[in-house]
Amino acid sequence: QVQLVESGGGLVQAGDSLRLSCAASGRTFSSYAMGWFRQAPGKEREFVAAINWIGSITHYTDSVKGRFTISRDNPKNTVYLQMNRLEPEGTAVYYCAADRRILIATNVDDYDYWGQGTQVTVSS
Repeated sequence: QVQLVESGGGLVQAGDSLRLSCAASGRTFSSYAMGWFRQAPGKEREFVAAINWIGSITHYTDSVKGRFTISRDNPKNTVYLQMNRLEPEGTAVYYCAADRRILIATNVDDYDYWGQGTQVTVSS
């Protein structure tokens, strides 16, 4: 069992940066692949980024490549999402999720545990 708590969201202007954190409970955090998803009002939850259990492999959706960076600190049981050059289209609730499998995944259904989300609002 893993419990996830996101933090770091807020209201920013277009072009600004934010770093989201996701703190995980449980001794098996380092064995999980981790992902970040986002859900805008009226839209489905979509994949943003993922990282494998040791942090050696990452994957991003095309719209954030070059601007967002996912990373993890296993001794601290934390995964991060550094978001640079934010755009108004990035306004959404951002969720972190944990996947018990070795390979990273991009589908919502592949993840086993979810946090409650943190709101990111980007004004133009």
